[in-house]
Amino acid sequence: MTQHQDAIDRATRNRNRWALVAIAALFFGALILAGLLRFSGWRPAGMKNAGELLQPPADLRQVVPMQVDGTPYKWSDAPRTWRIVAMTHDCDGAQRRACESLLEQLDKVWQLSGKDADRVHVLWVGPLPQGGPRPATLHNLKMSDALRDGMPRAEDAKGFPVYVLDPNGWVVLRYAPGFDASGLRTDLSRLLKVN
Repeated sequence: MTQHQDAIDRATRNRNRWALVAIAALFFGALILAGLLRFSGWRPAGMKNAGELLQPPADLRQVVPMQVDGTPYKWSDAPRTWRIVAMTHDCDGAQRRACESLLEQLDKVWQLSGKDADRVHVLWVGPLPQGGPRPATLHNLKMSDALRDGMPRAEDAKGFPVYVLDPNGWVVLRYAPGFDASGLRTDLSRLLKVN
């Protein structure tokens, strides 16, 4: 009977050891898999930006852009305000329809900001198109070398890039010409929730 009892105890002990090994393997395997995914750069779709995250962000804090009416636009005058900046040119010529379409998209993004819309300024750098909506927080800025140089890859042969600036004047996101406005809206809504 003791031999039989010893065999049962040994079998139970071995089964418990294998259960412990399996639990440890599951735990450490999940950690290793998470680490591999994290360091490979993979992120779930809900965690990705639609725009290009600029690393490092461009610093426009010392740049004071001038509005078309001659008054300066200062970053510090509107605390907690995010900015959508459209870098345009030639809105009267061949690109007129592209400018109008971009202005319509930015107006929709601004309107869909809802209760936070007054915390979003739309900065239009260059000539405004004749047609199209005018968001209430629209500021028409003059093109300057300092502003153009501060925006990464502002001169794009494919069209007009759009940027998102944080409340302090840092350029944090870039949207290539032809971007999807719903992605900008999603990114902006996340940023408004954080700040």
